[in-house]
Amino acid sequence: MPTVFADGQTPDACVRAVREALTVAVATMLENGKRPPTSANRRSVQVNIRLTPDEKLALEEAASRMGFKGLSDFIRHAALNRPA
Repeated sequence: MPTVFADGQTPDACVRAVREALTVAVATMLENGKRPPTSANRRSVQVNIRLTPDEKLALEEAASRMGFKGLSDFIRHAALNRPA
């Protein structure tokens, strides 16, 4: 929802403020008879892979170096943005 903004003194305060702002925005939409937007490409399928502990550590370190917070986004990015 691109028009919902908030801030806070700390990261946790900012997250709380954003959640509250989103709650108010969705409640207002519902009160006005509108439906909140949904993701067109909702991720609903899960894939499991087995790794050795060393492989997992290497992937986590690579993800962290590239600024990813978790393996899912890192692996998705690496696989889908790779030249064919």
